[in-house]
Order: sequence, then C-alpha cells, then structure tokens
Amino acid sequence: MEKIKMQNPIVEIDGDEMTRILWSMIKEELILPFVELNTEYYDLCLPNRDKTDDQITVQAAEAIKVHHVGVKCATITPNLQRMEEYHLKKMWKSPNATIRAALDGTVFRAPILISKVKPVVSCWKKPITIARHAYGDVYRSVDLYTTEPGTATLTFKGESGAVQSVVVQKVDGPAVWQGQHNKEGSIRSFARACFQYAIDTKQDLWFSTKDTIAKVYDGEFKRVFEEEFETYKAKFDELGITYFYTLIDDAVARVIRSEGGFIWACKNYDGDVMSDMVSTAFGSLAMMTSVLVAPDGTTEYEAAHGTVTKHYYKYLKGEQTSTNPMATIFAWTGALRKRAQLDGLQDLEQFADRLEQACFTTLGEGTMTKDLVGLVDEGVEAHAVTSAEFIAAIRKNLQSLHS
Repeated sequence: MEKIKMQNPIVEIDGDEMTRILWSMIKEELILPFVELNTEYYDLCLPNRDKTDDQITVQAAEAIKVHHVGVKCATITPNLQRMEEYHLKKMWKSPNATIRAALDGTVFRAPILISKVKPVVSCWKKPITIARHAYGDVYRSVDLYTTEPGTATLTFKGESGAVQSVVVQKVDGPAVWQGQHNKEGSIRSFARACFQYAIDTKQDLWFSTKDTIAKVYDGEFKRVFEEEFETYKAKFDELGITYFYTLIDDAVARVIRSEGGFIWACKNYDGDVMSDMVSTAFGSLAMMTSVLVAPDGTTEYEAAHGTVTKHYYKYLKGEQTSTNPMATIFAWTGALRKRAQLDGLQDLEQFADRLEQACFTTLGEGTMTKDLVGLVDEGVEAHAVTSAEFIAAIRKNLQSLHS
C-alpha cells in the first residue's frame, strides 16, 4: 500500500509523561503506516526544556509561525514539587503560555461527541466550542489589603506626562482592592481569531460580557468586536452564519436551552469557568480538543488535558493503563487536515477524516477506555480495554476504511 505523501511539514512538539507514551503509540500505529509523515520535531519534555533553558519552547513557537501548522503533546508546567522531582534549574513557565504569546493566539476548546455518551444537558446535540481570551483581567491583576479608613484611586501616568485619575472608593475601615487591565491590541487579536475560526469551521459566533455594569471595561470588548466584525461580515453572510452579542447571564441561559453547534467567545475568567462547565456536561476532559488560532489563521492543535501523571507512574512500574488517547488522536487529525487544506492535498484530508471515523466506529462497538465506560447510558454495552488495545482496535477499523 502506497503511503500518502505530504508537501510541507507540520511542527511536531513532543511532551511529557503518559501523553508522551501515547504520542509515540499513535504515530507508530495510526499515522506512519499510512502517511509519509513530514514534521519538524521539537522535544519539549521537561528535562529538555531545562537543558536548553527553555529556548526549545521559543524555537518551537517560531517554527509554528513559519510553517503555520503545529501539533503539540501535553507538557508539564512545573511547580516546586516538579522542580525537585526533575532536578530543574528553575520553575520554567508554561510552554502553552509561551507559544500562545508568540502567536498572539486564542484557545478554542470543543468536545468530541459519541452516541454512547449523552451530555448531561439533554437538548445538547452538537459540540459547543469555547473561545477564551487568554490575556489579562483577573489573571494579571494586582491585589491590596488595607487596614484603616481612607481613599483608593486608580491613576494612569502616560509617557507624555499626562495623568488620568479616578477615585475608586472611600472606606471607613479595613478593605480589599484589586486592579485589572487589558490591552486593546489583545482584545482586537482575540476578536479577529474568533471571527476567522467561525469562518473556518462554518459556525455561528456568540460573544458575551457584562457591559451594562462594566460600561467602560466590558464596553471596550463589545466595541472592538463590533468594529472588527465589519471586516468579516460579508464572509459571514456568504456562509450563512451569524455573529450574536448578548450579556453573559443571558448567554448562559441561551446555552443551556440550545442544541449546541456554535462558538461561544468569552472573556478570560468567563471562559475559564464555562469551558470547565461545558467539558464536564459533555462527559470527559479526555474527550476535549483544543486548538490555538492566531489572527492570521496559523494553528496549533493539542489535547485539552494534562500529562496523566498517575497513569505514567503505573506505566513506569510495568502496569498496563487504560488512558484515553482520543483528544491526542484528534490533535493529530486536526493538524493533518489543516496541513492538507493549506497544501491542497485531498488524500491527506480524507485520511484525517477516516482516522476520526475509525475512532468513532471503535467506540460505537463498545470498545473504550475505563473513563468512558463509566459514562455510557444504562443498558449500553461497553467494555474497558488498555490504551494499547484501544489503539490497536482503531487501527483495525482504520485499515478497513483505508483499503
């Protein structure tokens, strides 16, 4: 059987622990037998990031900017315990944050739906994609606790020497304070990425804030989105998709009553909370895809979950694990499909479709990892297998589709 050929490379970013093991299995069993894989490889395992003073992460980010498509394995963001465990020089920054900043990207997360696992919200029939603005607000805030009566002011000193100041509040006793900010350029990049992703995926786009209360702060988000939409409006009309703005509380009510099938753009905190709600209501974080999209359409695909440390420790002891590889497989299919679309490779795009179909067929047969067996509807036949057995079953179905 002749392998499918590629023209330009995908930036391949390897990672840590159990997901690194799955990464190798997925390539060896589900991709390399069928595709003459062309990747530019970067190893972002924690020891290598430490060895290179994290320059390998910067290099990987720059490579994605050059080749426009990347696929990333889950990686460790070290805390003090991890620093001691891996004997690191320092607690290196999150690779995802570094890559996100380099690409000026927005994260889109969507669940993988299967017929045997029904969402908690019974009317949800299609995936709901959460677009989270991953800069600023409370995540870059500063806090202050004061113990006496007094007045707090917010002051901005411009480089020109101009000063703007506003009284926050006068208090008669102990109080707690917080200062937040965001940048217009970041908001604008977020808006552009959301509109472009809606066009690429042919989905309606919802955006929500609370501009009735935060009239200036959230009002700026609303204003920028409305301005940027003018650039994309004709394409939205051509595709028959819509842009819809509403208040965050109204959006929550509408989402719960909807059947899904749209992108929900949220500010940083809202997106943090709502992505967890949506992933849990749909079933499992191991079935949650994640794609980082830059304003120019450059994309990086990965699973939304972490490195599955507990399973990795079992693996090191020689024990078999039943770790769900679905989101990682779909990171690969997403990257292969995007590369195919950019390069006009229909056979590669069709392969990505077949691999996803093989996954669905396998799950439809009741063959799945332990995390999913516990979520299937009562009376539905399902049996748990190891990760290796699950991937082997997918390969068998893929070969049937590929022949």
